Amino acid sequence: MERGPGRGHRAVPHTADVRIEAWAPDREGCVAEAVSALVETFADISGAGECAEVTFDVPAGDDGDLLVGVLDEVIFRLETEGVLPVAANVTADPGGGLRVRWPVVAADGAEPVGAVPKAVSLHGLRFGRDEVGWSCAVTLDV
Repeated sequence: MERGPGRGHRAVPHTADVRIEAWAPDREGCVAEAVSALVETFADISGAGECAEVTFDVPAGDDGDLLVGVLDEVIFRLETEGVLPVAANVTADPGGGLRVRWPVVAADGAEPVGAVPKAVSLHGLRFGRDEVGWSCAVTLDV
């Protein structure tokens, strides 16, 4: 995966669903970038208004499970609470899981720009260290 330095994310062409890629120097930063990439595939949150903060923990697991757990939480919160994360602050917890804090906005204040993902696909999931830092590629079922 060719990419710029530091942190970043993008959507890449995919036949029927949406595919995102993210990268950062560390694992937690890569997960945070993946959250931003996911949201940007279907919503422009720049004018969505006031923020509240949400904190949650993802239990210990392998790196792929941790990434999927965080991305699944975005979809879950959208479906059950009608909120979207503006950004993500992801840290490792001592037990091997992740602690995620994100400011959220009401989804009905966001501008729709694409199909809303229904699930994170495990097919073609890639997440791990590479020659520059950490990177991931994830397909989102829409």
